[in-house]
Amino acid sequence: MAEDQERRPAGELEASVLAALWAAEVPLTPGEVQRALADDLARTTVTTILTRLHAKGTVTRDRAGRGYAYRPAQDSHGLTARRMHAELDKDEDRGTVLARFVSELSSEDEQMLRALLDGAGSAFDSGSDGGGGTGR
Repeated sequence: MAEDQERRPAGELEASVLAALWAAEVPLTPGEVQRALADDLARTTVTTILTRLHAKGTVTRDRAGRGYAYRPAQDSHGLTARRMHAELDKDEDRGTVLARFVSELSSEDEQMLRALLDGAGSAFDSGSDGGGGTGR
């Protein structure tokens, strides 16, 4: 089937829709997202993508007439961090996963991570909520 040959890689449409929402900086309806994409996607396809993103918690929505207007739940950096947490949560041995992740960082990224951890150290050490300071 010719349509299958033109099928996009998994996640590409979601990424395009999110990029359109981030660029807009205001909530968009599915029709507005469709126009912003300047693509030949059907509005129903865009609506389906937005509905899936909403189910994942990636976008929020508010009533707009008979439908919804959507906006990203986080900026792109927040979404990346959320995905990293989700991957980490999939494995019971968090220590090994983190150790492997850190061992594969470039020296620049390792220095950045050290600086971030050092800067957050006082918050970890003085925090009474028990979050994050246990590994230091």
